[in-house]
Amino acid sequence: MKRIDWAVSLLVSLTLTAIPALSCTNLIVTKGASKDGSVMITYAADSHTRYGAIAYTPASDHKPGDLCDIFHYESGKFLGQIPEVPHTYAVVQFMNEHQVAIGETTFGGLDSLAYQPGTFLDYGSLMKIGLQRAKSARELIRVITELVEKHGYASSGESFSISDAKEAWIMEIIGKGKYEKGAVWVARRIPDGYVSGHANQARITTFPFHKKNDWSDTTQTTYHSPDVISFARLHNFYVGKDSDFSFSDVYNPLTFDGARFCDARVWSFFRKINREIRDNPLFTDYAKGVLTREPQMNDHSPNPNRFVSNRLPLWIKPDSLISLKAVMAAMRDHYEGTPLDMRYDLGAGPFQNPYRWRPMEFKIDSLTYLNERAIATQQTGYSFVAQSRSWLPDPVGGIFWFGVDDTDGCVYLPVYCGVREVPSCYAMGNGSMIQWSDQSAFWTFNQVNNWGYTRYNTIHPEVEQYQEELENRFLIETAIVDYRAGLLYRDNPTQCADYLTDYSSFTGDLLVAKWKKFYQYLFMKYMDGNIKQTAGHRLLDNGNDRGVPRKPSQPGYGKEWERKMVEGTGDRFRKF
Repeated sequence: MKRIDWAVSLLVSLTLTAIPALSCTNLIVTKGASKDGSVMITYAADSHTRYGAIAYTPASDHKPGDLCDIFHYESGKFLGQIPEVPHTYAVVQFMNEHQVAIGETTFGGLDSLAYQPGTFLDYGSLMKIGLQRAKSARELIRVITELVEKHGYASSGESFSISDAKEAWIMEIIGKGKYEKGAVWVARRIPDGYVSGHANQARITTFPFHKKNDWSDTTQTTYHSPDVISFARLHNFYVGKDSDFSFSDVYNPLTFDGARFCDARVWSFFRKINREIRDNPLFTDYAKGVLTREPQMNDHSPNPNRFVSNRLPLWIKPDSLISLKAVMAAMRDHYEGTPLDMRYDLGAGPFQNPYRWRPMEFKIDSLTYLNERAIATQQTGYSFVAQSRSWLPDPVGGIFWFGVDDTDGCVYLPVYCGVREVPSCYAMGNGSMIQWSDQSAFWTFNQVNNWGYTRYNTIHPEVEQYQEELENRFLIETAIVDYRAGLLYRDNPTQCADYLTDYSSFTGDLLVAKWKKFYQYLFMKYMDGNIKQTAGHRLLDNGNDRGVPRKPSQPGYGKEWERKMVEGTGDRFRKF
């Protein structure tokens, strides 16, 4: 096929690319890039129908012939069964007892590869089963890909973040559609000292091709399916040299949506920690959805296939080491301080609300407009920061920092990976998206966040202040728990597990009780557009001890918004 024919083929593939659901964001921090030497991955599970709770699966032994039930990650539908293995490990949501963790974002990819007849292993099932069977990040990649090879792949394109106490990986996979069973995939180890991320757009471009995946070779930093390139050639998805093959550009070609709605979230994280990304206008243009196809890439390498040339690098080196708190803060981003800042356009209303209700796009006079899609978003079911620490025993070293609802208004709760049960307020079965529970963390945090949306720049600063106070307290507490649990583990692992379980459960239930009282305080203080006088989280009375508040302030909408209210209205609101 001639070069011009390949370019035409690319444009055709763009029209066939499935538009991602624009949900979920992952950030990846390697051991050498973190301030304390831990490996961290994050995951925001964004869905308007997903309930925020922690699933716990205990370790278990299985007999020959035992079967593993498969339930769809999103719908809960029973899909089928596969054989069990002799022993499975304990899993706290998406982190197992060996500090192995996984997150995901859906990129969709080519429509022709989205559905594979006769298969039922979806991406969520692969994540859960993989964690039950893997003691390291590399082993998790191997388990997932062997399951897909044997049983097929029942989802569209996915990016996975995979970590243990030593390494962090990004893996991308897409099924083979109706053509054959299985999937094509690539996994790359993030170089130590670097960070990466993904948000519903495939990110792996070119990669070193190997003839064999040697899972025991710790120097091998790329694994892939043997037919990842040949499959694309066979079905006319790609023509060109192996060395120029780009997984992302072939299986999930970049569009305006992929840059503006998806990769812009990664850009916002990168620019916080890397001056080159922050100061380079090419990357800012890319985040806005301006795509270029120059003969050379940003790094001056040749671009013979005229793929998008101004896209973000797969990983970057931060200007300074990154703390756990900085990672949590990155998950609360609304593009503040960037050209995509969501606080100051008319859609933010008088209270600078950085949220936009769905749909993402709307039409005015036949022209299509958009709402920004930031990392922090109202429809998050839950999010986590999985922290793996190599200097501690596995049950103590892994902390699954878990939050429910919008990341901007959650409090990340420390749940150790060595627990035997999870806090009751966060447990599966305590409420649902269609069943209220007064003891549910999810509904408690939703009350505070949704109240905060009504007057964001007034209410949210109090939420942020209390959030920081509690998370700082958890950082102090976990340092003490680490030490005590380490001593217990050395002498009695069973007592260590009990101690970690008691701490995580007590802390989780206490957090929800505190947040419930906090909601009551916020509601009373800000009801009816007033702001009552307070001391701490206590409302002040007028001095007569009769439950009558002091005179509240009434700030209204602010001068700037009041001016907008009367623009173009003539004398309608004028007082004569």
